[in-house]
Amino acid sequence: MVARRDSEAVPLIPQFYAGRSIFITGATGFMGKVLIERILATCPDVDRLYLLVRHKKDVSPEKRLQQLIDSPVFDPVRATDPAQLDKLSMLAGDITKPDLGMSQESLLRLHDVSVVFHSAATLKFDEAMKMAVEQNVLSVIRLLEICDRLPNMQAFVHVSTAYSNAELREVEEHVYPPKISLQQLLAVSESLPEDLMMEITPKFISPKPNTYTFTKAMAEHAVQQHGNKGYACAIFRPTIVISSVKHPYPGWIENLNGPSGVIAAAGKGLLHVFCCNPDAAADMLPVDIAIDTLLAVAWETAIDKSKEVRVYNCSTRENPTDWRGFEQALRRYIVEHPLDRAYWYPSGASVGNTYAQKAIELLTQTVPLHLVAYTIRLLGIKTQLNLITVSHRLQAMNKVLKFFAQREWVFHNENVRRLRARISPQDAKIYNLDPNSFDWDEHYCNFIKGTRKYLLKEKEQDIEEARKHIKKMFYVHYSLLLFVVVLLLRFALNNSFVRQFVYGVVRTLTAVAGAVFSRISA
Repeated sequence: MVARRDSEAVPLIPQFYAGRSIFITGATGFMGKVLIERILATCPDVDRLYLLVRHKKDVSPEKRLQQLIDSPVFDPVRATDPAQLDKLSMLAGDITKPDLGMSQESLLRLHDVSVVFHSAATLKFDEAMKMAVEQNVLSVIRLLEICDRLPNMQAFVHVSTAYSNAELREVEEHVYPPKISLQQLLAVSESLPEDLMMEITPKFISPKPNTYTFTKAMAEHAVQQHGNKGYACAIFRPTIVISSVKHPYPGWIENLNGPSGVIAAAGKGLLHVFCCNPDAAADMLPVDIAIDTLLAVAWETAIDKSKEVRVYNCSTRENPTDWRGFEQALRRYIVEHPLDRAYWYPSGASVGNTYAQKAIELLTQTVPLHLVAYTIRLLGIKTQLNLITVSHRLQAMNKVLKFFAQREWVFHNENVRRLRARISPQDAKIYNLDPNSFDWDEHYCNFIKGTRKYLLKEKEQDIEEARKHIKKMFYVHYSLLLFVVVLLLRFALNNSFVRQFVYGVVRTLTAVAGAVFSRISA
């Protein structure tokens, strides 16, 4: 039962969620955790949150739920109202199976659900087509079929990505017509052998850059094609989601995707070159602003009951930053707040030219990492980190991120701006939908500190030891550079042609300086 509004001073969004049951897929992911935390923290009267949790490796859904509840993301809720965590209910399932792998009993438990957030997906950009279709497209179709059977459904919100139409320079807030129909995609995916599917994938998905963006776009089409079946649907498109501004903590981050992976690799002294356009906009979106906007989207979707699927592009277009700003902040704060046991001094640069990036990558990453790895192997030293695997992963990360870091998009966000203006002042005090509400330099500092603390689980009491270590690595790094420069100069001067050239330049400069001095004296 939905609570009645008693006063205009009461915030509308928590009141909307009061008494409601909510179903969430992707609950154990980075955004899913923050979504749950924000609901529990800001909606004290929410009824129940049903979470789809799959069996993962040797960890049962029950154990994964307990791991989720024990996560530090819920420490603020635990401190203020621990009973809120009792509202979490696990439903065992799998998005790759019919009915999302849920039992009939679980499906019956969903009958009191009125709001559904679908954020489960494979985030691998190079995922095989069949698996990407299974997880990113068929999961949406299966979930919508379940929602059609739920008697209290009011709002279905599909979490997509602003880059689902990455081939376009400007992206508006509507679903773009697909290259092929949904039926054709499913038929091809089911009928073609996997090896043939892999072979034709680049041409099949063109002009999309990868299977992730392609299948996310097709999933949007599936939502639009499904239409209004007694409840309203919306598509939420965030840009590059990074650490939080404030909730649950400043700098909260829990995945290695995108910029956080760059911070971790560069901070450990492993990544020394990143391919990007330094002047291009880096449309990075703090996770708590994204989630607060998502909660407001579901509220508006339910109360408006629109028959059309409304799209929300959520970006930091009004508070822009660029990749150069990210690099400068990284250089500064990664030394002020160094990561533990760095393998080398954090150094390097971003470059726009692919060939230059490949050359620098070869000289500063690939060759050194392979040499050290083979040396360790010859000496019979056992290490937990395989440096050759690290080298391959760094190359893969640069390759994946290059497409997004070298380009710039204009994301039209009229629906999000209108929503921001629509929520009440009381709601605005609770939910931050404003990309102008934070300073990028301060946020980058918290991002790096958060990567150290929350992502890599490094302790604050070890920071001084990390600073001492990074200072030693500074002297080692620049001593090696000086040695290499001296070695190259010595080699060059031993070459008669180079020696004559250098002497000629010196003589010319001396003559010019003498002439200038004579004229000044005269």
